Amino acid sequence: MAIAADSTADQAPNPAPDKAVGESVNAPTHPDLGEPNAEAVDEEYEEEEEELDGPAAEAAEREKIEAVFRRLSDAPVGIRVHDVIIEGNTKTRDALIEAEIVDLIRSAVTVQDLVRAASIANARLRGLEVFDSVHVTLDAGPPELLGTTNVRIEVVEAANPIHGSVGFFSKPEAKSWSVEGSLRLKNIFGYGDIWKASGAYGWDQSSEIGFGVSLPRFRSIPIPLTARASLLSHDWLEFSSYKERLLGLSFGLLSTMHHHLSYKLTWRTLTDPSQMASKFIRKQLGHNLLSAMKYTYTIDQRDSRLRPTKGYAFVSTSQVSGLWGSKGLRFFRQEFDIRGAVPFGFYNAALNAGISAGVVLPLGRGFWGSPSSVPDRFFLGGHSSPVCSLGGLTSPLGFKTRGIGPTEVRRFVPSESVMDDSSDSPGQDYLGGDFVVSAFADLSFDLPLKLFRDAGIHGHAFLTAGNLAKLSESEFRTFSFSEFGRTFRSSAGVGIILPTKLFRVEVNYCCILKQFEHDRGKTGIQFSFSSPM
Repeated sequence: MAIAADSTADQAPNPAPDKAVGESVNAPTHPDLGEPNAEAVDEEYEEEEEELDGPAAEAAEREKIEAVFRRLSDAPVGIRVHDVIIEGNTKTRDALIEAEIVDLIRSAVTVQDLVRAASIANARLRGLEVFDSVHVTLDAGPPELLGTTNVRIEVVEAANPIHGSVGFFSKPEAKSWSVEGSLRLKNIFGYGDIWKASGAYGWDQSSEIGFGVSLPRFRSIPIPLTARASLLSHDWLEFSSYKERLLGLSFGLLSTMHHHLSYKLTWRTLTDPSQMASKFIRKQLGHNLLSAMKYTYTIDQRDSRLRPTKGYAFVSTSQVSGLWGSKGLRFFRQEFDIRGAVPFGFYNAALNAGISAGVVLPLGRGFWGSPSSVPDRFFLGGHSSPVCSLGGLTSPLGFKTRGIGPTEVRRFVPSESVMDDSSDSPGQDYLGGDFVVSAFADLSFDLPLKLFRDAGIHGHAFLTAGNLAKLSESEFRTFSFSEFGRTFRSSAGVGIILPTKLFRVEVNYCCILKQFEHDRGKTGIQFSFSSPM
């Protein structure tokens, strides 16, 4: 009979921290796993080699298992991997599976290390997203080779290689929400390749069409690689008097648990169909080339992404644009986001608090006097949930999209009608900021009714704040931290959160505590939608 590695790890001095949940990892049944103790073990069980029936056989088997556990808990037990056997892969190439796990498994020199390595290998194979199940079994090696084991990898490939999904998402960077659909084809060529076509339409008149492919590894490159082509359009006429269209390619160069490195090459077009853009916006209309490298470092130790009750998270994002010398846009953009959650011990209550900051600076000769590109600046306002927007700025709730920060009056267009005086107020273009700081505090708690608790519906009270400032075009000379702190916008409120399979809904009552001229904040009911993932 096989001994589950879960139990073995519990008895071992250093149990495996990265165990795959719900998958079997089995250890060899015979206790003669180390050559130095093989003779003693053989003598100990010599009398058990006779055939036993019924209760006596079961008792002998239990005694063998207990002896293995005692031995593993006393000290490391030496072992050597004799062979790695892969079964069940009809389409997936052996080379892919071997590259993911063989070196890891063969590096184990004790039973305890091997059980841990098997658990990590299990998780790696499941992370390829091309198998429905993965089982790792540790069998006894050849009888003539004491202290050896054969590792058997049994995989079940996905029965349906086609997967589609539709969902509602909140985008922290764009401060908007949209409905998105995707279609994925898995493992078409047996390299663990995943082909994805996606489309999105946002309530802010944004749309996106994209097609991409990802590979867990390519030849001797041991890291995942991705490539994607996309066409993206945004309608910012209502807020900043321009439309944005992006046609580009992006490549994922490095992707691990904490690190992500990508490169994108984008042809950007800004237009003003209304012909009412402010002077600053008009200067930026036209075509631009965006060639940028982006690096993200992430730590997320929270117990949940949607409703954290304990833990902390930190995200740092750095972006450098203008890698083709003097061609295209040249700037440096840096963002930080840090947050934590503290449980209170009653009504499942927890306090989430966080602060985020960012800065964007033009690059090149005389950069302090040059303007930064409006689409690459920071904007505050919108319907994003602060708790769910890790990696993006947390906007004060109660303010409309791009409803905070520096503005400039739009072009005055005389009306053709004598009776129409609407042209007397052409409105304002929101220009965003080069420097931003935002913060939030959110207290979540269960509602008294059991019906709500069972459905995951809960309440929360929140306090949000944020501010923007311009640094480019020599504005940094007049920047003052005291003035920046004095002009912080803020809001507070309470709400109910309704989680569903498609999206997470927040119904909030927002009260604007502080705003300034041209800010678009309003006290009242506000709806917020976020991804359930």
